[in-house]
Amino acid sequence: MKVIQTALPEVLILEPKVFGDARGFFMESFNAKTFREATGLDVEFVQDNQSRSTRGVLRGVHYQNPNPQGKLVRATQGAVFDVAVDLRASSPNFGKWVGVELTGENHRQLWVPAGFGHGFLVLSETADFLYKTTDYYAPENEHCICWNDPALAIAWPLDGIEPKISAKDAQGKALAEAKVFAD
Repeated sequence: MKVIQTALPEVLILEPKVFGDARGFFMESFNAKTFREATGLDVEFVQDNQSRSTRGVLRGVHYQNPNPQGKLVRATQGAVFDVAVDLRASSPNFGKWVGVELTGENHRQLWVPAGFGHGFLVLSETADFLYKTTDYYAPENEHCICWNDPALAIAWPLDGIEPKISAKDAQGKALAEAKVFAD
């Protein structure tokens, strides 16, 4: 597994070894020992989630506080622009974001640590998206920051289209009003 650093040191792009030939491909999508050795992180995943979305769907920016979730995410089919936002008030990178394209073809995964918000925009006709999480979903602790908050200034590659967002995401708060992570 290849680990690629991002502008936010805790957020990592992971590229698994992919073995392909005329028949297709094989890859090990997760191995705890390999993940720990490659990243230096010893995490336990407790829940897997999957979503399917159509072009222009924008999900996020989501997080749980308390009970934050670290997430290992990937697109198994299609393409998404995936974003992680540092929501740790004491971090020198508070409010900064990093975005990466994840596709079924590039097999990349993104490690989004606890204390970060997460969102994605679907770039292809459809996309299947998988999340491995380090804590269980707790709806009473779920929060959302507005996808287009000027304080974040996320450069979503919308190409002139209006994103499709859920009613819940339409109620997202501004970063200044959000319940972020204190020391």
